[in-house]
Order: sequence, then structure tokens, then C-alpha cells
Amino acid sequence: MRQQYLAAIVAAALTGTSAGAAEARFERFSYEGHAQETAQPAANEFRNPILSGYYPDPSVTRVGEDYYLINSSFTHYPGLPVFHSRDLVSWKQIGNAISRPGQFSFQGLRSSRGIYAPDISYNNGVFYIVTTCVDCGGNVVMTATDPAGPWSDPKPVKFGGIDPSIFWDTDGKAYMVNNGDPIEKPRYDGHRAIWVQEFDPKTLSMVGERTLLVNGGVDISAKPIWIEGPHLLKRGEYYYLIAAEGGTGDQHSQVVFRSTSVRGPFVPFEHNPILSQRTLDGKRTNPVTSAGHAKFVQTQNGDWWATFLATRPYGPDLYNIGRETFLLPVTWQDGWPTILEAGKRIPFTAPRPNIPGPPAGTSPVQAFTGDIRYTDEFTGSALSDQWIGVRTPAVPFYRLEKGQLVLAPGGQLGDLASTPSFIGRRQQHHNARISTTVSYRPEHDGDRAGLLAYQSDESHLFYGISRIAGKNVVALYTRAKSKEDVLVASAPLAGDTATLTMQADGATMAFSYTVQGKTATLADKVDATLLSTRKAGGFVGTVIGPYTWQAKGN
Repeated sequence: MRQQYLAAIVAAALTGTSAGAAEARFERFSYEGHAQETAQPAANEFRNPILSGYYPDPSVTRVGEDYYLINSSFTHYPGLPVFHSRDLVSWKQIGNAISRPGQFSFQGLRSSRGIYAPDISYNNGVFYIVTTCVDCGGNVVMTATDPAGPWSDPKPVKFGGIDPSIFWDTDGKAYMVNNGDPIEKPRYDGHRAIWVQEFDPKTLSMVGERTLLVNGGVDISAKPIWIEGPHLLKRGEYYYLIAAEGGTGDQHSQVVFRSTSVRGPFVPFEHNPILSQRTLDGKRTNPVTSAGHAKFVQTQNGDWWATFLATRPYGPDLYNIGRETFLLPVTWQDGWPTILEAGKRIPFTAPRPNIPGPPAGTSPVQAFTGDIRYTDEFTGSALSDQWIGVRTPAVPFYRLEKGQLVLAPGGQLGDLASTPSFIGRRQQHHNARISTTVSYRPEHDGDRAGLLAYQSDESHLFYGISRIAGKNVVALYTRAKSKEDVLVASAPLAGDTATLTMQADGATMAFSYTVQGKTATLADKVDATLLSTRKAGGFVGTVIGPYTWQAKGN
């Protein structure tokens, strides 16, 4: 992907499509984040979450001694990040399954549409991803012989609903299980059902009839909402169906059913849910909330583990960094699994899986948990796989040149038919410091280049160089569930280069800048809750990075 994209950038540069006086040049991008909770794992322990920040809806699979994990990516591009691990706790991103503009088009879509709840599995030398592209094609399947890619173009599979996953039965048959409409008229808002249908891996198509497995949830008389994210597995004589229930907010949970037949009837566990934090004291310190959407994986030594999503709020249901990936062991008793006993808090540290880590001499894993610090000097031939934008670009808008990231102006935020000139990294901590140095000469009032902290086109903030009333300034603009920007603060700018620093501290942010060796604070204690999921809506987390836009001439 990176080679193809770089070639396209070079071609665009040669034809002049990404050159011009309005370009913005960025030198280095630095991130330093600290977890708000204190957790020091012992030598035989790991730390949760295993993927910090906006890594929701994890799906995991094992091939021999190797583990692979993917997450939802909605309309961010490249999308569907793919991770590899040998020990289930230390991960390295090896690619993005969506790496070519021709695979999906996210034009016209808001940030929380697009790719939902993917599932990764493996069978007979082939990896499979099934997912739903919401408002952009429905349910699809993609394949690869190497999980790092390239992945195939998506092939539509014909069935309704969302959240598909593939179950490979021991008799050689494959089944697709997913969330769909109930067989009856919905009894209440959030009334959904779980269905299963045979899947033909040779033709990548559905065969035979669909069978209803669960109507509503564990107890339909209690009006359970949003039964979703289903996965089937087989252990002993039973087929187990695990699914999320209660919605993806703080009432989220994981439930389990079992049957002696893949087509049911499935009986719910009397001690459901098998994972939830919804009954705990809402005033507890450093809470973990919204836990659910789990998938099980069995290790090579026979143990079972579950990846799942959860959140770490800094205030009452307030979190800016999105839903994160956690890991816990699965215990079995009397033929039923449990991830965490009722009333227990999700631990920030836990004993490591009893499996070997990566072999000596292999490339180091990447930092996705605990305190994280990195700097990108933009000296390589391509950006790393962690960099993402929003919506599929029609033409390249950035290039790497002599240790600089060069951005040409792109679409306007709020214009869903275009791609903004924005490339960023996930904010992984509520306490984080992000900085970059930008050189830019605005030509018109409103032109801008700097750092964008993006939740959606209607909820974000911009901090950088702009022009107001014909004069160059350092400016901070916010957009809080709105189509209009609000100027929070500005200061005159001498020259066309500034080092910009954002300091996030939970609900607030501070903004400073350095010009010609002198540092000043532009704004302090700025309300950052506009970047929280609660206020912004949707399902993503904050992405921060270089951005430019030209007010005229687009």
C-alpha cells in the first residue's frame, strides 16, 4: 500500500497537483502520553488496555503460535488496522486491510459511518475479514494469504443486518452469524436478533436458509437492546454463541448462549452477563466502563482468552480517546464461560497468558499500552501504518520531502463529499502532549495550517497559523457539534514558522507556541469535552495531526 501510495504522490507532484504556494510544511510530530491510572505490572503481568485509544470492536484469531487482531475504523483511511502478536499482550501493527482507494469509497459519509465491527478468521491458508460498510455497500468479505496484505477488494455478501463473523465448524462447513432484524415487527427500540446461515468459502457467498438463533437477547421480556457482535465457537459437545447486549455505552455487556446444534435452540447462561461494569459505583476512581463486544481465542496450550472493548472516562461518561481494546482470561465452570465475575472491576494489570513471547532477535513490538512517547521525523519514504485521514482521498494530498511532511490544501471540513487535507495519529491518553513545527504562508483570510484534533466534521478544534483581517496569526478555533467555527484566541505571528504544542489534561487543553526561540501561551484551560463521545456523538476517538485548508481557490 505504502509503495503504491508513494508512487501516486510522486506522480501527482510531477504533474503539479500537489504543488503550490499554499502548501504547508511540517517538521517532526511528537507525542507523549501518560495514563491517568497508576498501574505497574509485575514481570509476569500485562497491562490493560492492550491497545490504548481509539481501537474499538476487537476481533482476534490464532494461526499456530501467531495471533492477529483487527479493529473497526469507520470512515478513517487507511482502515481496518491489522496487528500481530506472539503473546496476546504485545502487539505490532503490520498493515491496514483497507489500503487502496479503490477498495471502499467513504465520500459523503460522516466519521462514524463506514466500517463497523469487523471479524478476522483463518482457514486452509486463507485469512478472511467480514465486516459491514454502513451506508457504503453493506456486508462484505475480503481475503488475503498474508495478513499484512494486500487484502482483496471487498466482495458483497447478501444478507441483512450488521456485525458478521465466520465460524469454521469441525465438519468442514462454515457459517456466517450476524445481527439482523427480528423475525417479527420490532417490539421496542433496539430490538434486534442474531441469525446464522451457511457460507461457501469457495464462492464467498451465502448458501441455504437463514436460521434465527436469538430474538431480542437473553430475556426478551426485559426488552434487552442491541444484541450484536455475535461469534460462534465450539467446545466439547456444545456450540457457544457470545454476543454484546445493552448498547455500546455504559450499559454494555457480554452474554453467552449454548446449544448442541449450530442452528440451535440456544439457551442463555443463567448467570449472564459474563462481562459488564454497569453495576459498579459510578463514583469510583479511574473507572473502566462500557465493557463488551468480546471475541474468544484459544491459545496453543488450550487456555481461552477474550479481547473486548471498554472505555476509561476522565469524568461522568466523558472520554475523548474512544473505545479501547482490553484482554482478560476466560474461565470455564460447569460447561459455561465467564470473563469477569459480577461486581468485579476490570483490572489494569493481570497475569500474562502462559505462552511464549516473540523469539529473540525479532523486531520489537510497538508501544500501544501504558505511557507512550514517540517522534516522527518524516525522514522515511512513507508514513507508518498508524497515520490515518478521514474519508478516502480521490488524489494524494501529502508527500514526504527532505524530512518534512508537505500538505497541499484539500476539502473543507463539513463538506462530506471531499477529503480534508488531514493526516493524524490516535490520541491514546487523556493526559497527552502533542507538538509539531509548521511553516506556512496564508494567502487569504481564513487560510490555515497546523494541528487538527478531530472527532467529526462538526466536533473538532484547529490550532495553528491562519490569517485574520489581512494579518498572519496563531489561532485556535473550535467547532462543538456545529457547522461553524468559534475563534477562541489569536495572537500576531512574526514570520511564517511556529512550533505548536497542545497539552491535553482530561476535560481541558492548553495551547502554547514557540516563534524565534520565544514561547508563549495562547490559551489555557480550554474546554475539551467537545471532543468527548458523549458530546460529539458517534463511535470514534480523537485523531490529532497536521492539517491545512485554503479558504479560496479550492
